[in-house]
Amino acid sequence: MDVKAVVGFATVTRGLSLVLQAVLNAAIPDHDADAFRPPRTEEAMYLDNVVDWLFGGLSHWDAEHFLFIAEKGYLYEHNFAFFPLFPIVLRGFAEILLWPLSNWLSVRGRLLLAVALGNSAFFLLSVIAFYALSRAVLQDRRLALFSSFLYCSTPANVFMTAGYSESLFAALTFGGLFLLEKGFTLRACLALSIATAARSNGLVNIGFLLYLPSLHAISLIRVYRATTKGHSKVLHYIWVILRLLLTSLFGTAVIALPFCAFQYYGYRTFCTPSTSLEQIHPALLSLGERRGYRVPDENGPPPLWCMRPLPLLYSHIQDVYWDVGFLRYFELRQIPNFILAMPMATLAIMAAYGYFQANPELCLRLGLWGTALEKPTPGFFNPKVFVYVVHSTVLLIFGTLCMHVQVLTRFMASSSPVPFWISAHLLLLNEPLLHRRKTPNPNVQLQTDPKNYCKHTPQNPILALLPHFKACSPTTQSILGYFLSYWILGLALHCNFLPWT
Repeated sequence: MDVKAVVGFATVTRGLSLVLQAVLNAAIPDHDADAFRPPRTEEAMYLDNVVDWLFGGLSHWDAEHFLFIAEKGYLYEHNFAFFPLFPIVLRGFAEILLWPLSNWLSVRGRLLLAVALGNSAFFLLSVIAFYALSRAVLQDRRLALFSSFLYCSTPANVFMTAGYSESLFAALTFGGLFLLEKGFTLRACLALSIATAARSNGLVNIGFLLYLPSLHAISLIRVYRATTKGHSKVLHYIWVILRLLLTSLFGTAVIALPFCAFQYYGYRTFCTPSTSLEQIHPALLSLGERRGYRVPDENGPPPLWCMRPLPLLYSHIQDVYWDVGFLRYFELRQIPNFILAMPMATLAIMAAYGYFQANPELCLRLGLWGTALEKPTPGFFNPKVFVYVVHSTVLLIFGTLCMHVQVLTRFMASSSPVPFWISAHLLLLNEPLLHRRKTPNPNVQLQTDPKNYCKHTPQNPILALLPHFKACSPTTQSILGYFLSYWILGLALHCNFLPWT
């Protein structure tokens, strides 16, 4: 019943997002942004204009890279900043599922339609995985449900809808972490490995694979210490440690494999090319020359990065094309972008601070042992949440110091459940209307008795609170105001080539 309610709300938000982006894209003129806009080399077909009018807002900014790669492959050097899984999936949708439309839609038109349909499906899958993970970790049905409703209203909404890989990555990441929590290590490794083929920050998920099996191994050692004696105990210890090492090594290799394979493909494409300039479409070659986009050329010299001891194309692209590096974004002119990222950063900081305040002993012992593990408390301060708070904090620090900071919103919203867990925790803790408490206005009492959550279809707290927004607590107004304003502003700005997160 809970999953049905959450998926139903997620379906509504997907439909509303698609309608709003079409309306806003039609109503607001596109900004003339300095963005990647490759020329169309395929003749338009009957329904291309219709699809472009309906879903053209989903193709802007980095989405253009994914669509270009899905259509033409990896041609320009900076295309390799975008990992291959999402373009492969889009092309598969366009060529297989949407093949019946090939007489009315060009490849580009089918790819754009695949973005709208595919990302809607991936987001619904990510919602299911998010709820399952939340139930497994938080061990609090109400908090997991509220967190999932908030996730459906994510401030990174436009990136979950447009032609970006965030929805696909979130579905694989949350699904993989759920499998890992349930002890299905091999399946979890496979899901997290596929996630790394979608986004490079999938590599950070290796930390979960190292930590959660270690926690399980320590619990097994405690059991063996209490139930076995003599040589049998030693053999059990050796087996547990050996299995942990093998699992960690295998899992790390599997998760890192897509990243390494993609870097090798990039190396072969540019450092030992087999393509000549004559094989490239003249319009695309002209764009590369005009904008300084390197293309592979078997008759030209290899790029300088090929000569490095560790020739990583991804690092080169981030450095040269996007100027990404340690503290490079700390400039006065970037203050507006820091302000855009501040709400998400604040949630992550509050989560880390609050968790440490509630569990100082557990945190100092890295969550591996302590009295809190023996008597876990359901909810956000559950010992199981520790590794997720650490993961969220690592993403926050890295994103703030080493990335374009405005990306922090979608970077964390698609990678970590913590921003949604802490938001739901704060709302349930500070909003009187969610607890049937007496308020100055008796007309704004909400029927959200926790006892009824187990008997009937759960009420969506977001929809219940919005009509009484002015009567809500400042905490509720701040959190819901942030989620909903970013949800709408993202669609209005991003879909018209205006700067957003």
